[in-house]
Amino acid sequence: MATQPPPQQQQQQGNAKPGLRKPVFKKVDQLTPGTKGHTLIVKVLDSNTVLQTGRSVSQHLRRTRIAECLVGDDTGTIVFTARNDQVDIMKPGTTVILRNAKIDMFKGSMRLAVDKWGRVEVTKPANFVVKEDNNLSLVEYELVNVVDE
Repeated sequence: MATQPPPQQQQQQGNAKPGLRKPVFKKVDQLTPGTKGHTLIVKVLDSNTVLQTGRSVSQHLRRTRIAECLVGDDTGTIVFTARNDQVDIMKPGTTVILRNAKIDMFKGSMRLAVDKWGRVEVTKPANFVVKEDNNLSLVEYELVNVVDE
């Protein structure tokens, strides 16, 4: 039969919050297809709105805005897909922290995105020069099925 800890110790264990992990910052050139949970510090180089719908017929549906932003660090660049409120944050020249970012595949190329489980935060200007000649979104990937024999 297991012994129970004293009530005071039980109280402390019940109130303890799970320990927050320190973010592990990645560089753009470390990103690979189908991965998620990335934290990066990048500069916004360019932002183009690709979709903007006006007021919808229904009141509970809101406007949708999507912008493709070229972001990068000192190892390379990648296209970031900004949605709705993120579009306002992603202005050229801004340095941002992308938390819990994921890699989406679009027409065979990688796109960086932050969904509702992640965060886009403006931070102080970074002191690195963006390496613009290494754009990971220009690399095309092909889905290949591997058969085990």
